[in-house]
Amino acid sequence: MATTQIPEWAKEFEVETGDVEETTTNSEFESLLNETTGGSFEEGEVYKGKVINITDDLVTIDIGYKQEGLVFAKEFRNYDGSLKVKVGDEIEVYLEKLESHLGNLVLSKDKAEILKAWDKISEACENGDAVKGTVIAKVKGGLSVDIGVKAFLPGSQIDIRPTKNLDKFIGKTMEFKVIKFNKKRGNIVLSRRAILQEERGKLRDETLEQISEGMIVKGIVKNITDYGAFIDLGGVDGLLHITDMSWGRVKHPSNLLAVGDEIDVKILKYDSSKERVSLGLKQVQPNPWESAPEKYTAGTKVKGEIVSIKDYGIFVELDDGIEGLVHVSEVSWTSNKGPIRGFEVGETIEAQVLEVDVENKRISLGIKQLLANPWDEIEAKYPIGKEVEGTVKAVVDFGAFIDLGESVDALIHVSDISWTKKNVNPNEFFKVGEKVKAAVLTVDKDNSKFCLGIKQLDEDPWKKIEERMPVGSVVEGEVVRVTDFGAFVELETGIEGLVHISELSEERVEKPSDVIKVGDKTKALIMSIDKDDKKIALSKKNAENADLKGYKADEPTTSSAMADKLKGFSVDE
Repeated sequence: MATTQIPEWAKEFEVETGDVEETTTNSEFESLLNETTGGSFEEGEVYKGKVINITDDLVTIDIGYKQEGLVFAKEFRNYDGSLKVKVGDEIEVYLEKLESHLGNLVLSKDKAEILKAWDKISEACENGDAVKGTVIAKVKGGLSVDIGVKAFLPGSQIDIRPTKNLDKFIGKTMEFKVIKFNKKRGNIVLSRRAILQEERGKLRDETLEQISEGMIVKGIVKNITDYGAFIDLGGVDGLLHITDMSWGRVKHPSNLLAVGDEIDVKILKYDSSKERVSLGLKQVQPNPWESAPEKYTAGTKVKGEIVSIKDYGIFVELDDGIEGLVHVSEVSWTSNKGPIRGFEVGETIEAQVLEVDVENKRISLGIKQLLANPWDEIEAKYPIGKEVEGTVKAVVDFGAFIDLGESVDALIHVSDISWTKKNVNPNEFFKVGEKVKAAVLTVDKDNSKFCLGIKQLDEDPWKKIEERMPVGSVVEGEVVRVTDFGAFVELETGIEGLVHISELSEERVEKPSDVIKVGDKTKALIMSIDKDDKKIALSKKNAENADLKGYKADEPTTSSAMADKLKGFSVDE
């Protein structure tokens, strides 16, 4: 093949021409390459792209590369599951891999937003600035928040107080502080609590400057305890004690209040040095006792609920803050001692107002006043002295209760069993279920007392004791007891006299048992009689002197006869 000769004049352009041809060839090659590959792309960079297809799982993005890229659809979903992009939208994505095992680009919308927002988030964290975000989901340990990128809000940082219901925050847009971030891992930790504490601190200062004792303010129930409730007044917590919640009885604060309730309260006491606030809820309501004298006059019939039953009476709630007491003595005409039976807490009963004491906040009530008084009938049916017969219902240390078939039982007191016996044991005289006769002694309807006596069925042997045993007469009896100070002689059944040690003998006696024994029959002179105390003083030595002066114990013992016999005789001889 022939070689073309280049003219001499053209040689000076040879190099330039060659350069042009080569440059043209290289430029065309690069242009062709760029058209094929879509330009220069590097992993780890952010690129703009267009949404060209959307499925349930993936979103296809064209960033101008020779292949499209794929992004998980979940990165485009709102908290309710809806997509926030559509076909044709232009977005920025992060290029993770130029080619996956499927041959497509691997893109990430989240990482692109993280890179884009990172400087702003880093600055907010360093400066302590707040960022806005929307809670999009509940995750393990807290909530997921969209602040332009996904961030984590721990459960402990959601609120000032612990909260269990996290679902109520989903969908809400709030401000947060970035408290931790890791750029390398792309982790961001938020705190809403820090924002609330700052706001609370500012609000607290404002509240403390404004509040004063006597003010009525609004507050929100923050916490409830057994002894009261803590009320948020706006950055400041005040204590509402259970006793200041209601004029009435409060079993537990939770029966009256619930966390989150907004209430009006009165500032009862404010200690600025300790920043302590005592609150009252009942103080913003009228005091029901102010109208009590007009509403609850003596004799008025009222209804109320039993709120408490004690041994001494029944407490009845008549209105909010108004309680009355039915004393045990006012429950029944027939029983005035506890325990009270036949009533239950929560039961509604009727009663009659007996007395109102506004100063001490007391209302005395009576139940029996609404019932017929059985004592009226008993008083008429059982006159004093009437002989009755009944059944022994119970035997006690102080006597026996007798059932006469009435609504009340009668009592035979131990002192009314025998005229002559001392230290009587009721169990020796009565057995439950036995029939017994007695005389009516007392019917006291004012004090609810119905008393009987057995000894009253017979005449009191002490009543005419002087006629049977006049002072100065000589009597005979049996020694029943010997003591260190003398001997007791039974003169009649149940009637004893005492021979003092000094009256045993003319000679000095050191020990009574040396000169007299139990069971001995002895004569004695009656020195004195005390019918009230049932005591007879005897003298053995003077009885012997009386015999020496010619007096016989079996001779008449009239007063005139005794006077004659004792002429010239002295018991002191």
